[in-house]
Amino acid sequence: MKKFEIPHFYKSSFISTIKELRKVNDPRKKDFTPTLLDFGPVRFFSARHFGFCYGVENAIEIAYKTVEENPDKRIFLLSEMIHNPGVNDELKSRGVRFLMDTSGNQLINWEELKSDDLVIIPAFGTTIEIQNKLNELGTDPYKYNTTCPFVEKVWNRSFQLGEENYTVIIHGKHNHEETRATFSHSIRNSKALVIRNIEEAKLICEIILGNQNEEKFYSHFQEKCSQGFDVKKDLIRIGVVNQTTMLATETQAIADILKSTMIKKYGQENIKDHFADTRDTLCYATNDNQESTYGLLKEKADFAIVVGGYNSSNTSHIVELCEEKLDTYFISSADKILSKELISHYDLKSKSEKMTNNYIPKKNIVDIILTSGASCPDGVVDQVLQKIISFFDNAKNMDAVLEEVISTK
Repeated sequence: MKKFEIPHFYKSSFISTIKELRKVNDPRKKDFTPTLLDFGPVRFFSARHFGFCYGVENAIEIAYKTVEENPDKRIFLLSEMIHNPGVNDELKSRGVRFLMDTSGNQLINWEELKSDDLVIIPAFGTTIEIQNKLNELGTDPYKYNTTCPFVEKVWNRSFQLGEENYTVIIHGKHNHEETRATFSHSIRNSKALVIRNIEEAKLICEIILGNQNEEKFYSHFQEKCSQGFDVKKDLIRIGVVNQTTMLATETQAIADILKSTMIKKYGQENIKDHFADTRDTLCYATNDNQESTYGLLKEKADFAIVVGGYNSSNTSHIVELCEEKLDTYFISSADKILSKELISHYDLKSKSEKMTNNYIPKKNIVDIILTSGASCPDGVVDQVLQKIISFFDNAKNMDAVLEEVISTK
């Protein structure tokens, strides 16, 4: 896989070395057991796969090269490069301005753009409408395009489904940048519908089977389906694609329940006429992060720390998986660890930060699960690790632990 040139301050001599060691020893990712980092009084279970994925590294490389190679140009990002506050703030500090927020609200009017301004398309991609708008303004929307190749793969599959007269069902959050982009690309030649979870999939199944009336569909999915969507015609042939940061198992479960419903209605012998197999659109990084999290959760630990941006979808899913098993603290940086007794962390249910006291148990050896989302730099995870180690007297130094890990691999 291609190696990208990303700024050195996003890397870590400790965390990045361990990740590279796992890649070398397990290139096909058959082993999802975590790496044990034994510092004596505190031990960490580090996930097999975490941190920057292919799409994120690709986006960062293009963005920084654009800034470096165009010192006299005004440079804009369509919206957040990735869902990580540190990365976005760093780009802002280099003069990059954001045209929209993550919800698509305009921060800078289109009229302020000049034809010689540079506009970077973020890793999530963008809609056909915005691409056309940039073309109208004389700005090439493809020259500085950091759209993740795996997102583009979903778009291409959606287009293919449309050519074969399938309706595209998108598993995602309808207001997420990537899903808005996928929806826009899907409706070029097909009808499209966004569903959030298995519950909405079950509602679609009831409508397909005629157990729910059409009014229920239109009231529930009014803002999540393409214009002129007709449940009588547009749910006869369907295919499922996803927002690449959603849980792969959830996407597959949604596809499975929709497929079984089509079999129930049309018969197994006719299933190919009514349901398209789209498993090839699942993102490798999301799947690997998920499998690595399951590997982590097989270990007995006192609590988990998950590092990443609070609006990061893939990071939130890792948090949800961890919360099912043990106390989990979702933090954006080491600064959220206020002391050995107090941590500020993000609560997914209330969508706000909260304080927790005495999060580190008083015991001889404390075991901690440590991982991060696909948009989190290794350097930030390293800072979290060092902050916690500093609370423990007589902890082994990082060089000694790194040598131990290398010697056992």
